[in-house]
Order: sequence, then structure tokens, then C-alpha cells
Amino acid sequence: MERTTSVRELCEMHTHLLDKDIQILENLSKNLSLIADLNKANVFIDCPVREGKHAIVVAEESAHSVKSVYDHPVVGKFAYEAFEPAVFYVLRTGKDMFVNRALTQEGAMVQQSVVPIKGECNRVIAVLIMEKAILEEPETLNHFDRQEQQNSLVPEFIEESIFLINKQNRIVYTNPAAINLVTENCLMDCVLGDCIFEYFPSFSDILASKEEILMKEMTIGKKIFQIKKFHLGNKKSNETFIIIRDLTELRDKERELISKSVVIREIHHRVKNNLQTVASLLRLQMRIGVPKESKPHLSVSLNRVLSISSVYEIILASSHVDHVDLLELIKKIGDMIVCTEDQVRNDLSIEYMGELHSIDSDIGISVALVVNELIHNCVKHAFIEGTEGKITVCFQKDGSELEIQVMDNGIGYSPEMKTSLGLDIIRMTVENDLNGEFSIHRIKEGTLASVRFPYNR
Repeated sequence: MERTTSVRELCEMHTHLLDKDIQILENLSKNLSLIADLNKANVFIDCPVREGKHAIVVAEESAHSVKSVYDHPVVGKFAYEAFEPAVFYVLRTGKDMFVNRALTQEGAMVQQSVVPIKGECNRVIAVLIMEKAILEEPETLNHFDRQEQQNSLVPEFIEESIFLINKQNRIVYTNPAAINLVTENCLMDCVLGDCIFEYFPSFSDILASKEEILMKEMTIGKKIFQIKKFHLGNKKSNETFIIIRDLTELRDKERELISKSVVIREIHHRVKNNLQTVASLLRLQMRIGVPKESKPHLSVSLNRVLSISSVYEIILASSHVDHVDLLELIKKIGDMIVCTEDQVRNDLSIEYMGELHSIDSDIGISVALVVNELIHNCVKHAFIEGTEGKITVCFQKDGSELEIQVMDNGIGYSPEMKTSLGLDIIRMTVENDLNGEFSIHRIKEGTLASVRFPYNR
């Protein structure tokens, strides 16, 4: 007897789910039989896969009191959005969907209800699916009625080319998009009764496949198509749907985006190198001899350059060129300032708090400059030399605004303190570049500086 692949094995093999997410699904799978019996339905757990826009069935059960919708187990099989749109709607939105029509992995039409399965922070990790058979039409249904039944499916795929093929691989139905496809690609008229291979010889492997449902991407001539194959309606029918979608324009746009991404990444790389060159020149200037009173000013300028450079380093280390991880950026800047070679403060500690959140790279440059100045001010002005101190940097999303706070437990800010260049840089950057607000004031133990600016990614 063939061993059934477990929920955990399938999740670890095909998904990004964490261990605690998988435990939730394992616990739920133990109750699937009861859920199936209560609803008199087939019940499944589907998870989004790591790569591609598909989902995978990781658990299933059928009711004992009614005939199963399926002839064979489907655990480990993929579900496609084209045939089960409700599943992917729920995965994306977290909203329930009840009594929708869907195509099973075996090509049968069913009534499908889908509810989300959520993990921590209300995150959708999978869906619970209940499916019931749609009563088949009686065998006495005449040919005209069957044709009407077939045509009723056309609106669901109206933007795609549709061919209905009989068991001899001859065309018995086409929609207007299919007729246009044959005319444009094959330079001939599409005639009912012709063999589909006269127009598309490469479909022979698709129609010969024993898979009830098949999705494949093919290049025909100079165009790229997505081909979907599935058997129609009841299991006794030998007719097959071939649905063709032209992906040429989509793939061209993807190639353009990849090309632009490469160019942008190269620009980021050059900017980062230029900033590193400026930083090296500043370090060299500090080493070869400058007045002692000038070194602190050069050190501040060096930190500003390195903070901006940090944005580009994070971009180049990730797979994205248009945004940076805010927590990673703040940690890189804070650790650099507190633990610089010229100013090691073993008596200072810095802590970071905030949810994972990414920001646009152009916004990241302004944020990097502001955070650099705030942390530098804490290190330079907040603590009496030789005393222990703590700096806390936290950020959070508040509605349509992003707030970054920098707190210290030092001597406390006084409005009488003269305005520094650092504070001027912060105010100008926040107001002009981020269109936000900056505030700084004394708190019970130390100082709290806050930056708020509108941001919706």
C-alpha cells in the first residue's frame, strides 16, 4: 500500500509556511472527517505554493453518508485559479465564499464553499474547502439542450479562445476569439469538423495526456500561449475543452521590467560605490592630519554619507530594487553610529522595535538621513561621559501614517539648547521631503524625538 504524504511533508516541500502554521493545519486535519460528515461533503485543506500562482491540496476527507465527488485521492495535486477562482480569492482577501461553481482535479463541476484558515496576526495561511456534487443532467437530454449547456460556459472564458473537441479530436464548437486566433495565426478559416491538429499540430501531446486537467505554456510561431485542457461536464462525456490565452504581451512586459530592473540595479551599484569613495576620502582626510577640533565634524559628515549608502547596500542585497526593509535599514545605521571605530561606547546600548515593513527606496534615503541625525544626537548630547545609557528606536504604522520614535534615558532635552545643524537637517528633510512633522521634547527619563509622515505602500 502506497504511503500517504503527510501535511507537514507537503507544506515543507511546497510552501513558505512556518512550523507554527503547519501545526495549525495538522491539528485541523485531524477533524476533517467530522467536518465532512457534518456537511455531507468532500473537505480539503489547500495551501498556496512557494513558486507559481497555484495551490496544493495537503489534506482531504470525504463524508461517509454520501458518494464522494472524487474517484481518486487528490492530496498532493495542484489547484489552478482558472478552475477554482474562489480558492484564490479567499487566499488573497481572507473573506468567505459560499456555494460557487468550480472544476475539480478530475474535471467535474461542483458546488464549492471556501473559508480562510488564519495563523498569527490574522494572516491567511491556507483555506478550508467543502465541495458537493452538482446533480448531473438526465441521459435523455437532447443534443440542442446539451449545446445550450455547453454554450452557457462561454461567458466565463469570453476573453480566451475556446475549442470544444470530440473524441476524434475534431472541433465541435468554437467561440469568436478562437475563430480569430486560427485566422490570424494559421492564415486559414476555422471550420467545425476539422481536426484540431490541422491548426495546432503541437496540441497532440496535450490531448494525449491522461491528466483530466492540464495547464501548459507553449510558444507557437512568434507568440506565447497558455493552454488549458479539461474534460467537459459529466464523467461519461468524451468531449474536451481547449482554452487558449495569448500571453505574448504579458511576457514582453515582464522582459521589459526585468531589463529595467537590471539597469536600475546597476545605477544603485554605481551610486553606492561613489558614496563609498566619498566615505574613504573623508576617512583618509581624518587620518593624514586635520585639526583636532575638525575631526568631529568630519566624523558626522562620514556618518551621513554612510547612512545614505546603507540604503543602496540593502537594495543590492535584496531581490527588489524599488524598496528597502525599514527595520534592517534602521539597525544598520544605529549599529554603525553607536559602534564606530573612532567612538566606541561600551556603556551605550541600542534597541530596535517595530513590525516588518518595507518602504520605497527614494523615501528610504530621507528616512536614513533623519534616523542618522536622531541617533547621532543621542550619542553626542544625551549622556554624561562614563555613564551607562540606552537608546530605543521604534516605528509603527498608524493608519495612513508611519511614525518613527527615538528615545533615550539621558539628561533630557531642553528648549533652551541652541539649534544644531543636525536638528535643522531633520526638520527640513521631514517637512520638505517626507511632508511630515517632527517633534522633540523631554520625557520622564530622557528625551523623545518623533517623526510622523504620510505613507501608504
